[in-house]
Amino acid sequence: TYVQLKMILTRLGWNSKMIVTGDPAQSDLLPEMSGLAPVADKIESMKGDIGVVRLAQGDVVRHPLVAKMLDVL
Repeated sequence: TYVQLKMILTRLGWNSKMIVTGDPAQSDLLPEMSGLAPVADKIESMKGDIGVVRLAQGDVVRHPLVAKMLDVL
């Protein structure tokens, strides 16, 4: 959730690195409960302080049939 992401992201210490990964489309939470997309949007707006990487369909490196399934499902 948004609150849980805020809790963990605000615990970063000196000389630390944190990597958060996720896919909003693969959440078991209702869309309005998942904090991943809103937190990523807010962090992205910080312009340079923290990096946000968004992967697209072309980034799928699994079997080519997986990319096709993602297109149709």
